[in-house]
Amino acid sequence: MTVSDPFPAGPATEVQQGVGDPDGFARLWTPHRMAYIEKGSSGQRERDDCPFCRLPDLPDAQSLIVARGTVCFAVLNLYPYNPGHLLIVPYRHIADYTDLTDAESLEFAGLTRQALRALRTASRPGGFNVGMNLGAMAGAGIAEHLHQHVVPRWGGDMNFMPVVGHTRVLAQLLTETRQRVADAWPVDDA
Repeated sequence: MTVSDPFPAGPATEVQQGVGDPDGFARLWTPHRMAYIEKGSSGQRERDDCPFCRLPDLPDAQSLIVARGTVCFAVLNLYPYNPGHLLIVPYRHIADYTDLTDAESLEFAGLTRQALRALRTASRPGGFNVGMNLGAMAGAGIAEHLHQHVVPRWGGDMNFMPVVGHTRVLAQLLTETRQRVADAWPVDDA
């Protein structure tokens, strides 16, 4: 079986020969990413420099906060994967899920459930990705302040644009998404 490379051979699309068996996957080589990988973390972000610590001091419409609890809040991701991509964030500047107090854990989970309900009402997604990237090596963009992603998903919502065009296609402005989700946010968790 021969697998053809859909990309022309060149420095960024070099084809390896004679190593292993073909598996049918095309490879998009991105050697420019090594500079980012090798740089690693530039050090711990202090509370004064943390966007998640600054957001609660701003008006909700400006900060993109859609709901506030006593110890945690829900905010739209400024760089969303999809419209309605929310982050559940404790007010306290902590890095790890195991550092949450019992009260924070309970509200963190409750806000996640409310986020799912609000997004179902606001935009009727077919599913969700819910999870955390703990630590910079796991992909956390702001590793020093714990946050959980709630990403609504629809059939066909992802295409080649993020991979090849370094572009995300979003069908709605953040301010419109924030208003829609805030309006759909459940009043209680019953």
